[in-house]
Amino acid sequence: MGAIGVVYGDIGTSVLYAVKEVFGSGRVPFTPDNVYGILSIFFWTLTVIVSIKYVTLVLRADNNGEGGLIAMLSLASTAVKDRPKTRRILLLVGIFGTSLFYGDGVITPAISVLSAVEGLEVVSPAFTEGVIPVTLIILFGLFALQKHGTSGIGKFFGPLTLVWFTVIALMGISQIATHPVILKALSPYYALMFMWANPGTTFIILGAVVLCVTGAEALYADLGHFGKKPIRLAWFSIVMPALVLNYFGQGALLLGNPAAVKNPFYLMAPQWTLLPLVGLATIATVIASQALITGAFSVTKQAIQMGYLPRLKIRHTSVRDTGQIYLPFVNWALFVTIVLAVVMFRSSSNLAAAYGIAVCTDMLITTILTFYVVRYAWNYPLSLCIAATGVFFVVDFAFFASNLMKLFAGGWFPLAIGGSVFTLMITWKEGRRILNEKLRADAIDLPSFLNAVFVNPPARVEGTAIFMTAEPGIVPNALLHNLKHNKVLHQQNLFVTVRNHEVPWIGMNKRLEIESLGHDCWQVMVHYGFMNDLDLPRALQQIKGRGCELEPMTTSYFLSRDTVVPTIGSGMAPWREKLFAQMHHNASGAADFLNLPNNSVVELGSKIEI
Repeated sequence: MGAIGVVYGDIGTSVLYAVKEVFGSGRVPFTPDNVYGILSIFFWTLTVIVSIKYVTLVLRADNNGEGGLIAMLSLASTAVKDRPKTRRILLLVGIFGTSLFYGDGVITPAISVLSAVEGLEVVSPAFTEGVIPVTLIILFGLFALQKHGTSGIGKFFGPLTLVWFTVIALMGISQIATHPVILKALSPYYALMFMWANPGTTFIILGAVVLCVTGAEALYADLGHFGKKPIRLAWFSIVMPALVLNYFGQGALLLGNPAAVKNPFYLMAPQWTLLPLVGLATIATVIASQALITGAFSVTKQAIQMGYLPRLKIRHTSVRDTGQIYLPFVNWALFVTIVLAVVMFRSSSNLAAAYGIAVCTDMLITTILTFYVVRYAWNYPLSLCIAATGVFFVVDFAFFASNLMKLFAGGWFPLAIGGSVFTLMITWKEGRRILNEKLRADAIDLPSFLNAVFVNPPARVEGTAIFMTAEPGIVPNALLHNLKHNKVLHQQNLFVTVRNHEVPWIGMNKRLEIESLGHDCWQVMVHYGFMNDLDLPRALQQIKGRGCELEPMTTSYFLSRDTVVPTIGSGMAPWREKLFAQMHHNASGAADFLNLPNNSVVELGSKIEI
């Protein structure tokens, strides 16, 4: 039930606009053979891309139970770690795919909610002027609720989405009953004949056909929340049958009434059911949008922990489910961009031109990464790997190439969003590398420094000082400032480095490494996976009984708050250095990110030129 509500909300609402966009383009003449051909293409697109590629193959590529593009990227990059050039290229490709997720995260809520509210135009043309304002009000309400979390209403997502799938299936059945001959389109013969007779038209309409599989990436992304079995069971028993019945119902309606092409989904329903149907469709699209928003929060957190984005304020919205988080900056940045999309494009048909290109690029990247996982992580023969992923590559590339034709009609919009996020991610990663190199170049060896300090030791005060350091074995700036200005050293001193790894989870039994440096000083390494929640005080409790006892009331955390100063010379381009300096300045404090107690944190600043 949970998988139905969260995983399939996006793909479940594609029935609102997919068929309309294919036939509404005017490129496909209304003949029975063309209707059979298009419906057959829909059915086999769902079968090949979703049923075979994602549900059967890609779901097998779990990374310690987790899925999604970052998990797949982690698997692929680890599999080729002995090939540094290949690994570097795969990381760039995977991060670009992750960046495009944000483009999808903008277009999906915009087109879904807008297409649902457009049902009001079918109820009465008088409602036309109200479509945009109502859409924006619904979207504002959705984003305003995010700070409260979805734990309260999340339990209704599954049942409501199940009602949606039941309703769209019944709508389809009622139309199929009037023209049962439409079921002939289940045969691949009609798809092949249409493509053979209309190769140019087929290539063009693939950009609209792909709308029926938008949301397929969510199957893999939500693997860690539900597991393979519920996702597969929900797809084959409920979701796919309901989608196929509705698509074929729309085809049956068009056979009898070609004029219904202006909105075949709503025109399938009796007039008296239209308002309730608009309401149900709006609820379904809000649930679909919620899954994308939650996914954006999760992907951002993973990117931060892998070092591709600066720290952002993260709030937990549930005491039981640690995966339920809220990022205020991401939430409102998404909302502003979605409002921009709705106001710019003004209709679901115009947005459909912008939709698809980001999805197709992500599907293509997933196929490429899957090849490297199957070949180098699972060690299957090369011929089998090419056979397994080659077909999907050809299909994905055909959809991708078709969508490129929509580039100037709106496809540039999600690409611009993805490109902007990609620039930020790569700039941050490269800037952090340069900054760490600068710190290492100016660093003082910690063991040697401590030996020199304790030849003539400063005054020792009660309590424990925890100095955060980016690199183990070097003297943190905070320690130098503390000795310079306060001229004291605590009774116990911990030099703590937090390491984030390209795996989803690291258990508490592998969380800490501790090494004694003498003089009641210890070097501590704390390890986290990209799905773990960072809670440093909790992790450090494991030190008890290993020669060091921590008392929260007498423990202070010393952090270095560095100010980055861009300079002319080696490194990045000047504009990227300025961008990195700004991102570094605006990054959320390490104290919040590591869940440190506010009344125990001391920040000492310094300037670093890059």
